[in-house]
Amino acid sequence: MYFLTKIFQFRDHSNPDAEKPFLEHLEDLRICITRMMIALLIATIACFVFRNELMDIIRKPVTEVWEKSQREALVDLKVPVTIDTWERAKRAARDAQPLAPEQRALFFKVLSEGDGDFIFHAQSVHYFRAALAIEDKKLRKVFIDELPGIDDRMRGQIFTLLDGNPEAEVDARGKLVLMQALKPTEGFMLSIKLAFFAGIVIAFPFLLYFLLQFVLPGLHEKEQKALFPAMAIGFGLFLSGVFFAYFVVLPRVLEFFHDYSADMAIVNEWRIGYYISFATQFTLIFGLAFELPVVVMTLVKIGILRFDMMKRTRSYAILAIFAIAAIITPTPDAFTLILLALPMVILYEICIWLAWAIDRKERKREEEEEKERMARLLAAPGGAAAARGRDDRDDEDDDEHPGAAGPAGDDSPPDGAMHGPKELGYEHGDDDQHHGDDYDFDADHAEFDTHEEFDPGLKEEGEEEDISDPWDEDK
Repeated sequence: MYFLTKIFQFRDHSNPDAEKPFLEHLEDLRICITRMMIALLIATIACFVFRNELMDIIRKPVTEVWEKSQREALVDLKVPVTIDTWERAKRAARDAQPLAPEQRALFFKVLSEGDGDFIFHAQSVHYFRAALAIEDKKLRKVFIDELPGIDDRMRGQIFTLLDGNPEAEVDARGKLVLMQALKPTEGFMLSIKLAFFAGIVIAFPFLLYFLLQFVLPGLHEKEQKALFPAMAIGFGLFLSGVFFAYFVVLPRVLEFFHDYSADMAIVNEWRIGYYISFATQFTLIFGLAFELPVVVMTLVKIGILRFDMMKRTRSYAILAIFAIAAIITPTPDAFTLILLALPMVILYEICIWLAWAIDRKERKREEEEEKERMARLLAAPGGAAAARGRDDRDDEDDDEHPGAAGPAGDDSPPDGAMHGPKELGYEHGDDDQHHGDDYDFDADHAEFDTHEEFDPGLKEEGEEEDISDPWDEDK
């Protein structure tokens, strides 16, 4: 409620000619939320039609992480092999295991499809799995050195496979890339969730437009024209954050966790539901974090932030950015925190320079307006003489009425000056006989009836105080 009240006060300040009561503000808020929901619903339905393509897009970072790990494991082989050939060789070795040696050779020959090295790779998979069954690495070396029926080429290939340690399981790629759905409705709900996320990205310009319409009502035509470039910049920053997270940050984060688990001998079998929630939340947070310049420059425009204050509090702002990044980052590692905080710090630094440019532009505009005003004043007939005459008259008034102003030039009387009737709350009218023989004067509940002018004067220093009646005519 406090936050809504502040927003409503800001709306009234931005449009003082159309102030509204609280309930009418709530009605405008309801209309704004309804428009945003309709726009988001239409975008979500449109994205749901392309759910299969969206699933391939969101799964691509995992596929790249897995393929990169396999390429690095197979890079130094004596006989080069591609990832697809390696996967086919693993399936062929698994299926041919119950066959006799002659039958196995025929099976490999049929599956080779003209690839002369396919049989070699399928046989190397068979020996590689047998060596992995031996936990002691020294015994593995003894086993391969004394293994009969293989040549040095095959023996060197097996040693290289043990050093690279590629995936020996057939369904390892499917468990990581295709993942698993453990509930009957999980696939359907995930497609809706993915379409909703894509709808937010597509409908973001409209969401931003409706929000600005609510926060900044009553914009003039010139301000409405400036609103669309601002929306384009905001949408561009949002997309920049989403793309930066998808193409740069997300693959490196997934690679880090994949390799970390592999080093601890943990099999990476990620669930599709957890992964989609993680990936969508990750990219959306980066997109919203890149909206920092929009928020900061809005505060600069409405006067809450200024260049000198931003420059003076830069260190505190950087600390706050890292604290916020630590809170909103979906992963607990420092690497992801830095990848989120550093772009925000750079964007904030850009905002400081933009605030400096705006402040400099405003100062120049004020100086030009002052020069134009002085030029118009001097160009007017008798403008300069009138200005000088006005200053001279002010000086003469000060000389003729020294009691009208104090030493500092303020409206208070100087020390020792007597207040006139006006200062005591009495103002003469046209009918007042204030210079006549008789007048009644009431000040501070003291009444005096006088029949002639009286000037008590000032008591001289050392003079004895006269306690006689000053109004005694005989005296």
